[in-house]
Parts: sequence; structure tokens; C-alpha cells
Amino acid sequence: MKIGFIGLGIMGESMCENIVKKHDDDVFVFDFNSAQVEKLAGVGAKACANSTEVAQNADVIISMVPKSEHSKAVYDEVAKVTDSSKICIDMSTIDPSVSVEISKMVKATGAQFADAPVVKSKPAAIAGKLGIFVGCDEDLYDKIVPILSYMGENIKRLGGNGAGLVMKICHNALVSQIQNGVNEMLVLAGKNGIDIPTFAECVSFGGGQNFYLDSKKDALAAEDYTTAFSVQNEYKDIGICLNLAKECGVKVPGEENAMKVYEAAMEAGYGPEDWIATYKVVRDL
Repeated sequence: MKIGFIGLGIMGESMCENIVKKHDDDVFVFDFNSAQVEKLAGVGAKACANSTEVAQNADVIISMVPKSEHSKAVYDEVAKVTDSSKICIDMSTIDPSVSVEISKMVKATGAQFADAPVVKSKPAAIAGKLGIFVGCDEDLYDKIVPILSYMGENIKRLGGNGAGLVMKICHNALVSQIQNGVNEMLVLAGKNGIDIPTFAECVSFGGGQNFYLDSKKDALAAEDYTTAFSVQNEYKDIGICLNLAKECGVKVPGEENAMKVYEAAMEAGYGPEDWIATYKVVRDL
């Protein structure tokens, strides 16, 4: 089974590299950044000139691109050459409603389609230990789990097309609220002489322990904003959440507050930095 991978950014690069190293057949790759294509070719992938070439050569086509419009553009192109012999897996984090539209377009060609967005960030992508939420037809799930297992270790089907993305958006929105609470209390504790390492240690003794603080305490203390997952990506995800909540008639005031922090971070020029840079917004208020 030949695999294709479209989108070799911060996450896609490491996800694809795991496939290349673990899969026993050809892996075809494309990204508009030719340096990324060359990097993956250097570890054994087959370089392609565009998404169409990937789709023509691969039995399973995987995409990992930034936004809804990018996924739409990829599958507008890919769907021209798909048929019943192809499986498409979009691992991008995009609007669930857009993903459902894409699934219908792809399925109309005879191909199968799954949304399979990921959680955790660059270190987990490198280690092949991502969490993966899947939305697809039940009969497709068992076929794609072995491939997804190259990239992740916690994989779960949530339902039909779009369901994986709903779970991903709910997850990232929840984390943004946890993050905001942590950042606020870090500032308050700091104003009273408690530094970040001490705060994190003491929180671990009680019910406030959380993955954000555990995994980011050292970077926060060092003010190291090297990007593993960017402010602008989480800003996008919060926007998707607010749109989804509006479509469903659900009020999410906590998420609206998180969005205010992210809007301030974007306005301050922190978009390309790691998402912990929102701490600077809270600190400087």
C-alpha cells in the first residue's frame, strides 16, 4: 500500500517522517515549501511536484494543512484523480462543516474519506505519540488504524465524517480556558513572591494539576517562546469553536474570554510564537 502525504509543516513533517521510517512501501510527499519536500526525500520519501501527483501515485492520501480553505484547495485538486481504489485522510484542524463538505465531494468520486485531527504538539509528533480523533464510516476505521498508528498511540473513532473535528475543537477550546486560568494564577502568585517552578510544584499536590502547566512550566519560567504550537493556530481553533457553538445555539462565555486574550496576543504580534506567549498578554494587562 503506497501512502501520500500533503503538507509538511511543523506537525506534518514529523508525522510524515514517522510514516516513511515505519511503512514498508513508498511514501509520496508534497509541500509548497520545496525545502520541506527535500528534507523528507532525504529520509526516503518520494518527492512530488503537486498534490495531484501525490494522489495519482498513492493508495492512501493524507493531508495536514493549516486552514479550511487549504484543505478545500487540496481536495478540489485531489478529487480529480480519486476513485474507489483511494482512501483520503485529512488530519488538518478545520471547520467540521467544511470537512463534511469535503467528505461528500471525495466520496462522490468513489473514494473513502476520514477526518483525523491530532492533539498534542511537536514533541509528540516526533515521538509518534499523538492523540488522533477520527470521523469516518465504521467500515473504514479498521483499515486506517494501522496507518494512523505510525503517528499516534491514542486513536479513537467518534462517529461519522466531521465527528473527529468536533472533538478536536472541543479539546483545544477547553485547553485554552485551562491555559488562561493557569496564566492568570501564575501572574497573581508571582505578584506575591511565588515563582513559576514553586507554583507548578504546589499545584501538582492538588486538584489543579494539568497538562498545560506540567509540560510548559519550564518554558514559561525561562520565557522561551520557541514554537511547538503557535498562538495563531490556537487562535484559529478558538474561532472555529465559537462558530461551531453559534451554529449549535450554545453559549460559551469562557471561550469568548479566551478569544479576547488571543486577539490581544495577535494584535501584539505574538502570532508566530508558541501559544504560551499568551502569558505575556495576561502578565502585561
